[in-house]
Amino acid sequence: METRNPVRILIAEDEELTRVMVRTQLEQLGYEVVGEAETGEDAVRLALQTRPDVVILDIRMPVMDGIEAARQIVSQHPCAVVFLTAYAEEELITQATQVGAYGYLLKPFRKQELAPAITLALTRFREMQAKDREVRELQEALETRKLIERAKGILMDRLGLSEAEAFRRIHFMARNQNKTMKEIAQSVITAAEIL
Repeated sequence: METRNPVRILIAEDEELTRVMVRTQLEQLGYEVVGEAETGEDAVRLALQTRPDVVILDIRMPVMDGIEAARQIVSQHPCAVVFLTAYAEEELITQATQVGAYGYLLKPFRKQELAPAITLALTRFREMQAKDREVRELQEALETRKLIERAKGILMDRLGLSEAEAFRRIHFMARNQNKTMKEIAQSVITAAEIL
């Protein structure tokens, strides 16, 4: 049977009573609280040290607000972000969404709202990570295909090979040299540019 590690959460909230309440509720729900911060600046520092799965940030905090803290955190350590706030201003919600908020809880919230907000935030975050990975893989495949096509053209032109023969030659060289077809294509292109 597979045992799952508890979700690791960092809390950033300037009101101590709220912070303690959130920590207590999270621990009762089985989450692991890896750090607590009173300011956005502390949240950024702690997030980089503890590398949480989820960061719960109050939007309005001293020194650096939660939106700027989230911006800095996700740029260095991508993770799910849930914002806590007593303010339901449309502008704040828009700003929170732009920095990558995956959840939003309006204070005062009930304990029953916390787990669904975290689950939803983590699910959305993981879906976005998977989509980003898929886009990167597709871009890499397209780049590889372009290089192979260019290398085939060079081999066809220089050696009088058919397209299939040029492709087989690149494939054969890659296999024999224990390299990728992209690496061989790039070396064919580089060699052609030198000559």
